[in-house]
Amino acid sequence: MAGIAIIGGGVIGCAAAAWLAADGHEVMVYERRPEDRHASSGNAGLLAFPEITPLARPGVLRSVPRWLMDPLGPLALRWRDLPALTPWLLRFLAAARAERVERSTAALGELMRGALGDHQELARRAGLITTEGRAGHLRQTGAIDIYDTEAGFRAALPEWELRRRLGGHAFEPLTPDQARALVPDLQGGFARAVLCPAYWMVDSPLGVLRGLRRGLGDRLVAGAVSSVEPGAEGVAVRLADGTARTFDKVVVAAGVWSREIVRGLGLKVPLETERGYNTTIPEAPVRLPMPVVFADHGFVASPLSDGLRIGGAVELAAVDAPANLARARALRRKARAYLPAIPETGGTEWMGRRPSTPDSLPVIGAHPRDRRIVFAFGHGHLGLTLSATTARLAAGLLSGSPAPAPFGIERFQ
Repeated sequence: MAGIAIIGGGVIGCAAAAWLAADGHEVMVYERRPEDRHASSGNAGLLAFPEITPLARPGVLRSVPRWLMDPLGPLALRWRDLPALTPWLLRFLAAARAERVERSTAALGELMRGALGDHQELARRAGLITTEGRAGHLRQTGAIDIYDTEAGFRAALPEWELRRRLGGHAFEPLTPDQARALVPDLQGGFARAVLCPAYWMVDSPLGVLRGLRRGLGDRLVAGAVSSVEPGAEGVAVRLADGTARTFDKVVVAAGVWSREIVRGLGLKVPLETERGYNTTIPEAPVRLPMPVVFADHGFVASPLSDGLRIGGAVELAAVDAPANLARARALRRKARAYLPAIPETGGTEWMGRRPSTPDSLPVIGAHPRDRRIVFAFGHGHLGLTLSATTARLAAGLLSGSPAPAPFGIERFQ
């Protein structure tokens, strides 16, 4: 069996490591800062199988000017970072054309079809099965989207219809009274809601990551990788301190930091951080049987074993820009308009860097000139959702299986 280095110890890298180790490979995972709370460990805990529409789509573009007027709204842009972000933004605009949205939605829909089964298989391979023989951290909850106005609800229906047509995800429009019957703590004024049963959740995203890491033991190494160097005898992984080790194969799954490694391999990738914020409130006096998505405001309230988590929205900024935790507090204030029992203070605030491509499709594929190197990054807000599927595909690619064409890095060359 092969010796495989995995660059990146977040949920994508650790899922790939668990999958490959179960196949008998010798794996080593390099993580620049293992103690950090990675993007997929601080997310809302949703396995968002219905979310197959890309972020770049005409309805979003129409809302961008209004959103940008609010520095704490659903979309924020660090204006001093605009020059560096401009190439990505231009590609984002191009990806919002109707025909490209259709293609991207179909591609993500196909990727999602086996995602639940992949999560169940990953749980088996990683030892996350309960004594009853099931993946106890997974549960189907469904989710409710809330719309403040009838106009907002009507504007969202084409996207729901697209999800149903290309992903097979049923949805049910609800009145406010019907929504409150399902989520009794939901108060405040809103016009309509949509129930989608296809959402699943994990009990704790951080718990999932820790569970995957437990199986790695000392094969998780703290170290920032500066370059990947293919050679006749194998592929060398060089660390920032200058040390290097040679492997048979390499998986690049380092989130937004993958882009420097990719550039060092002579390839291009438009990858930026779609930063999100949240607050987790342990023992909050709010009981949600399912996640509640506040669609007009771009955030979600989700019930986790860690507590009630309120978070979301998008901030485009340089990877090393300081966190603006006022965004987390703004989401909390908005949530209290619908869930007034949420306390005004307390809890833990967080910011995560979601690595995003302009077309919302992850990069999953082999290096076009060296199949010993496989890429697995750029999942945006779908990192946890697609982690197990990406692990399966990466393992297949390393064994010589063909790449899923829409997700290859070739599309950016």
